[in-house]
Amino acid sequence: MTGSVWWSIVSLVFILCTAPVWSVSVMSVDLGTEWMKVAIVSPGVPMEIALNKESKRKTPVAIAFRDGERTFGEDALTVGVRFPKLCYTHFLELLGKKIDHPLVQVFKKRFPYYDIVASPDRGTVVFQHDSETQFTPEELLAMLLQKAREFAQNSAIEKINDAVIIVPGYFNQAERRAVLQAAELSGLKVLQLMNDYTAVALNYGIFRRKDFNETAQYVMFYDMGASSTTATVVSFQLVKTKEKGVVESNPQLSVIGVGYDRTLGGLEKQMRLRDHLGKKFNEMKKTPNDVFQNPRAMAKLFKEAGRVKNVLSANVDHFAQIEGLLDDKDFKVQVTREEFEKMCEDLFERVKAPIDQALKTSGLSMDLISQVILVGAGTRVPKVQEKLTEKVAMELSKNLNTDEAAVMGAVYRAADLSNGFKVKKFLTKDAVLFPIQVIFDREADGGVKQVKRMLFGQMNPYPQKKILTFNKYQTDFTFHVNYAELDYLNPSEIQSVGQLNLSQVDLSGVAEAHELHKGAANAESKGIKAHFTLDESGVLALSSVELVIEKTLSDEEAAGEESPFSKLGSTISKLFSGPEDALKNNLDEKPVKEEPETGKAGESGEKKDQSEGEEVKQSSEEQQAKEKPTEEQKKNATGKDGEKKKPKVVTVKEAIKFSEKLIGINPLAEKEMQESLKKITSLDEHDARKRAREGAMNALESAVIDAKVKLEEDAYNQAATQQESEAILALCAKIFDWLDEEGYSAEAADFESRLAELKQLTAPVWRRVKEHEERPDALVGLESTLSHSNNFLATIKNMTANQTEADETPIFTAVEISLLQKTISDTQEWKSKMIEEQSKLKSSDNPKLTIASIVEKINNVEREVKYLVNKIKIWRPKKKESPKDTKNTTSSTDQKAKKDGSGKDKSKEEEKVIEPSEEVNEEEESPNAAESGQGTKTKAQQPEPEAQEPIAEAEVPEVAEPVVEPSKTDEEKTRHTEL
Repeated sequence: MTGSVWWSIVSLVFILCTAPVWSVSVMSVDLGTEWMKVAIVSPGVPMEIALNKESKRKTPVAIAFRDGERTFGEDALTVGVRFPKLCYTHFLELLGKKIDHPLVQVFKKRFPYYDIVASPDRGTVVFQHDSETQFTPEELLAMLLQKAREFAQNSAIEKINDAVIIVPGYFNQAERRAVLQAAELSGLKVLQLMNDYTAVALNYGIFRRKDFNETAQYVMFYDMGASSTTATVVSFQLVKTKEKGVVESNPQLSVIGVGYDRTLGGLEKQMRLRDHLGKKFNEMKKTPNDVFQNPRAMAKLFKEAGRVKNVLSANVDHFAQIEGLLDDKDFKVQVTREEFEKMCEDLFERVKAPIDQALKTSGLSMDLISQVILVGAGTRVPKVQEKLTEKVAMELSKNLNTDEAAVMGAVYRAADLSNGFKVKKFLTKDAVLFPIQVIFDREADGGVKQVKRMLFGQMNPYPQKKILTFNKYQTDFTFHVNYAELDYLNPSEIQSVGQLNLSQVDLSGVAEAHELHKGAANAESKGIKAHFTLDESGVLALSSVELVIEKTLSDEEAAGEESPFSKLGSTISKLFSGPEDALKNNLDEKPVKEEPETGKAGESGEKKDQSEGEEVKQSSEEQQAKEKPTEEQKKNATGKDGEKKKPKVVTVKEAIKFSEKLIGINPLAEKEMQESLKKITSLDEHDARKRAREGAMNALESAVIDAKVKLEEDAYNQAATQQESEAILALCAKIFDWLDEEGYSAEAADFESRLAELKQLTAPVWRRVKEHEERPDALVGLESTLSHSNNFLATIKNMTANQTEADETPIFTAVEISLLQKTISDTQEWKSKMIEEQSKLKSSDNPKLTIASIVEKINNVEREVKYLVNKIKIWRPKKKESPKDTKNTTSSTDQKAKKDGSGKDKSKEEEKVIEPSEEVNEEEESPNAAESGQGTKTKAQQPEPEAQEPIAEAEVPEVAEPVVEPSKTDEEKTRHTEL
């Protein structure tokens, strides 16, 4: 390879690897059952909650569709009180579930007014909105994420595409994939799906990073939300990491124990209180109708039950009251905290169970936990706190914002994962909640034996990669990926997990891959290796399958193994590592190294079971240590004169084709994704047209009202002629009539065309009024400019006269002084003339003395003054020299030059040399002088600076700023014409 080609490739690599990364804002979304919170990080705005349109920090998870209008949040809940079926809430729990799932049945029982059907292709939940419209939970979630991004972009004042989305830690593979597809439909790029308890722990840790050391500190976070309860044990400690060859200590949180109850939360308490209020109303016999048979009445009771539940957290009793609950009958009843606790007694008994489960999975006892921190609105209930205190036997910590802790921790993680921000490192290690195993069949003892191999065990940290090796297969085969035994969960939780079988993988081309190396004496098979990845979002993926062959090379083969071109390609490929490799480096991920299996054909069945499908994990440091030979090994490997004693062994990998079929819930197919995207896009376009129409209508109505009000004022009435006033009022009346008759069905373009017509009529009148109101101030500014300019003119005249008497070269020429004097005089004459002409006009006549003309005159005078002021700043005085002095100076200069050339008397010359003052080489020309034809100043007319001792600058006369500020157009004109 030639040197030029080499340097061209190196230059290209350097340019691509050092390309600048532009800062962009990122966001996080906390998807709760009832509420949604959004946080942003943008340049100059670190970690801030994005407010919704009502300027609130959290938004109800609700979407309503009525009369072709789509509403979100509080507006949607308002629709839901009157039309419960048209407002969708609490749908997050329906993601990734089939119609017969136990939680779907609970949802249908709680909200019977929804028409829920099964998807014909996937068997998942679908809301039947009307005879023609259906909505899937993924579509509803996508719309909600779009609204979250709108809140974030309004706060950041720029576009946002990247987000970290918070999900419950107990979400399985199907549920996580459903969230990712919903984000794809919304147009968001998901940096990570983050478990809620991990986000809370990160928020706790980033503000206490100085409190951690090498000794692990154990903290429990107890989170009771609307639908579920979670207890999490987290360890915090400093760990040493090596990045770019530098070892540094960074704090790290590790999730080591999790316990949860998927159906214990505030929603169940609210449902029980709703039913209690419904029974009380029926007992009053105010109407023969049953309140439980009326969806609208039940929606009102549900809303009031939520309010009363919150009030009872701080009060011992409260009145529930609803106007016109059913058949125009009002309802009011007193509810005590004691009654509420009694109806939820069994729920409070379940409060302790997640703590026991978390401690069991972590292997710790309660005395090792330093503190228990409450998170979630459900922990505000006094009875819940009482039960927790009994269990943990310590004071409960309430030092986190229960509503915003998770979303603030997630947005910190988003900033860390993005390319636009640099944050202090805080490592996170999440844990596998549901263990995953691989099951395959193997022939043994004349039969088929099912073999199970654990892939990711319970509480294994992730993100992580694993490699599973199959040693015995010579032909195509199949294996299954399933959840492992979930005995640590209670039976109801196992049912909530859903389908335990995850996928079936079929391998093909195995025999052909073996055939390529069959019969080779120097080749040995190391098995078929399947590469699995559990990424940072907790989503399992099979990335590749390959047959690994080790080949022993002869000396000749080893010498020609790698050419310079292949070495260069290898170097460049390392520089351009893929996103997966970059992500692994960012997350301190430990790569997996496969270890050769020891099972042979002649070994016992037990030994074969242990070898078949075994996976081994090693850190990169250990791998490098194994691969790096010691000095003794080097010595043994080489003989006399550096000859190699052992042949070189290389690894050859043959890709194996595989097909993976998901079992249970399939993701949305491409066709379904396109249909959902089309549906959401249509709704977005409708909302955009609605906003444009409403904005145009409001602008037109405001302009009509403003015109009628202004014409009643004296200033505007006098500035308009009779014909103009009549035309404007007639058009206003015509527009009002049109708004009443056709305005409600008109499009935005119709409103805009009428607004333009009205503005065309009113613009001349409004302009005259503005001229009359602003003219006095403009004239004051012009008078002030002329006054200060006259003072400046008198000063420079005196200065020039004094310099002439002192036999010095004057600063200003006679042309410059006369030009300024003429400009001032002409402006004064123009002012007097225009004021006289303007005074003869009526208020309804178009003005002759305009603001623009006054500002132009001010700028003309100021340019002349600024030119002379700048000349003073750069001028250095010098005395006039006689011809004799000039001759002596020339002779002295020649003599110096001769001495310089000979190198003599150099030190003496340096004492005589004087640094010249700043020279001005550019021509200075007055713009007005050139325009008026009064000549251009040449270099002969400019004061030539001379090499002499610098003296104090001449005093610059002060020139006051004008009172009137020039318009933007005039400022730009001044900027381009000034010297």
